[in-house]
Amino acid sequence: MHKKERIVILAGDGIGPEVMAQGIKLLNKLEEYIEIGFDLDEHLVGGAALKAYGVPLKPETLESCKQASAVLLGAVGSPEFDDNPPDLRPERALLDLRAGLGCFCNLRPIHLYKALIDSSTLKREVIADIDLLVVRELTGGLYFGKPAGFETANGERTAVNTMTYSEAEIQRIARKAFEFARLRRRKVTSVDKANVLAVSQLWRSVVEDVAKEFPDVQLEHMLVDNCAMQLIRNPRQFDVILTENMFGDILSDEASMLPGSIGLLPSASLGDGTPIYEPVHGSAPDIAGKGLANPIALLNSIAMMFRYTFSRPLVALAIEEAISTILLRGYHTADMKLEGGKQVGSEEIGDLIISEIIQEYSRPFMTA
Repeated sequence: MHKKERIVILAGDGIGPEVMAQGIKLLNKLEEYIEIGFDLDEHLVGGAALKAYGVPLKPETLESCKQASAVLLGAVGSPEFDDNPPDLRPERALLDLRAGLGCFCNLRPIHLYKALIDSSTLKREVIADIDLLVVRELTGGLYFGKPAGFETANGERTAVNTMTYSEAEIQRIARKAFEFARLRRRKVTSVDKANVLAVSQLWRSVVEDVAKEFPDVQLEHMLVDNCAMQLIRNPRQFDVILTENMFGDILSDEASMLPGSIGLLPSASLGDGTPIYEPVHGSAPDIAGKGLANPIALLNSIAMMFRYTFSRPLVALAIEEAISTILLRGYHTADMKLEGGKQVGSEEIGDLIISEIIQEYSRPFMTA
């Protein structure tokens, strides 16, 4: 009898359902080969939930997520709701999910596939061998600080957002960054704006205190504007980048383009409750429904789920190796540029990768 793991499926908006279809297909196929079964519990979220229920995240959906082993999220966002108030925008679902599940630690790994070294907008000597991890604090900062909102005074509209962090919030995300650095090349670059912001001055002080617990890990500080430049100038200098919520949001999207496409890279949001796994890319409504969406980031997110939630690193490795193999054979979706390669759609590249995953996983060293 297979152990059953319950996964909440939140396909979301735009290309979310298309990439999620390939993820569901992979999970269903893997059930035939590994001693884990999956109970997939599908719910609406974001714009899809707004259309159906009038809210971006139903309380019942959040409760279901709390009872699951993991949440697999496609993408959230729809331009038809751009004029909605903040609490009734699709993206509000992401904030409520992260806060409701206690997911304070966001991991965004960035590495370069050999097949795509000439697909990046940067020169190959700049991006060759990049391998970095962005560790982003996910439940504090400007996105959650109070007061926040709009008001009118003397006939003029004003708006306010508040950046706030406590010592405890900084300590827990810093420890995560140092722990992951110990598994990698033992270097943490803490990114802040300590030359201007009081919050960043506290951030830097607390990170230095936490670093004393990890004497085997090198710590450096970098201002966020310099980090944005260095990611383009010399990304190979980075191992683990530690930063707060908004800076991490911006820097991780910038870094996601180093390999040549934002459609490749996954993320994991970990913390006190159910973890969330999702691709870095957005809902891309301009290509939704055309069969052009790249499912690789979603499949890589499933690999992270097997590594961090199900403790099955060999399954994760099989997924990652299969993706690399299919790209080396020249297959790619429209968002990637492979000279002399063959462009295929979402479903075809999904089938190719899943077939290769099964071959990878069936090899003797995988099943030993």
